[in-house]
Amino acid sequence: MRAMVTPEFGPPDLFEERDVPKPEPGPGEVLVRVVAAGTNPIDAKLRADGSFAGLEPPVVLGADVSGVVEETGPGVEDFTPGDEVYYTPEIFGPGSNGAYAEYNVAAADIVAKKPASLSHEEAAAVPLAGGTAYEALVRRLGLTVGETVLIHGGAGGVGSFAVQIARAAGARVIASAGPDNQETLRTLGADQQLDYTNGDVAQTTLEATAGEGVDAVLDCVGGTTIVESIAATRPFGRLATILGAQGDLTPLYVNNQTLYGVLLLRERARLDALTRLAERGRVKPLVEEVLDLSRVGEAHERLDSGHGRGKLVLRVAEA
Repeated sequence: MRAMVTPEFGPPDLFEERDVPKPEPGPGEVLVRVVAAGTNPIDAKLRADGSFAGLEPPVVLGADVSGVVEETGPGVEDFTPGDEVYYTPEIFGPGSNGAYAEYNVAAADIVAKKPASLSHEEAAAVPLAGGTAYEALVRRLGLTVGETVLIHGGAGGVGSFAVQIARAAGARVIASAGPDNQETLRTLGADQQLDYTNGDVAQTTLEATAGEGVDAVLDCVGGTTIVESIAATRPFGRLATILGAQGDLTPLYVNNQTLYGVLLLRERARLDALTRLAERGRVKPLVEEVLDLSRVGEAHERLDSGHGRGKLVLRVAEA
């Protein structure tokens, strides 16, 4: 089968198109013909050096799949050949990743029926980024109707889903992004848009909440963002980061605040929840561009820049 292979760890231009063996589903697994594959910042990190995740080149990367069930392994009763599905493969260890190829094998219990309202290209943008946003806002931060949330990086892959999910939860959304993405934040539904290059986001957030601070913060940027956001969060408030925190976290304790680290675990239930949101028109993937699989190196160059809007998706085959 056709696949874009990472022959060694390194820069975006190292991908090679190769003919690799077509996988076979084992017990509890499904073989999926990949129609579209999403790209994510974690893909770029693994390409640069995936040894931390237990990967050894050559490897086929890719952690977002939308496609069609080709074959089911023993014990699989939830799917039949021809079902349109989407999911995010595991990213750690042997047998992980694999979306940048014509076929992929996955455990059936992490696979879900694709939303009928979304194309394969749109659906491929959802599982990892949308699932991470859902995990952070709904399960960890427990965002509720009437609360106010500050979302850093609101125009990116995870952030664009987070803004929409927060609105669907009935929260007031304050979101930050660069100057070129302010209109994107408005389109996504943010109640207030902040340009992180123009002024102090934490101070502006405090002013927007009459000095009380937000109920919750989601950091999709990393670095010192969480530490800088503590002052913009009310006492007993909640904060979550998908990229880790740098700096002095002592003020968290002073203010009785809670900090969550979020790493997405694979499961069907979360995708089913995202499907319901998509079918009701509450969440729509922000796809910046769809590229042919052969242009994966170009997609990774843009991932490395760190200034994308929404998701870049690879078209692997026709539906």
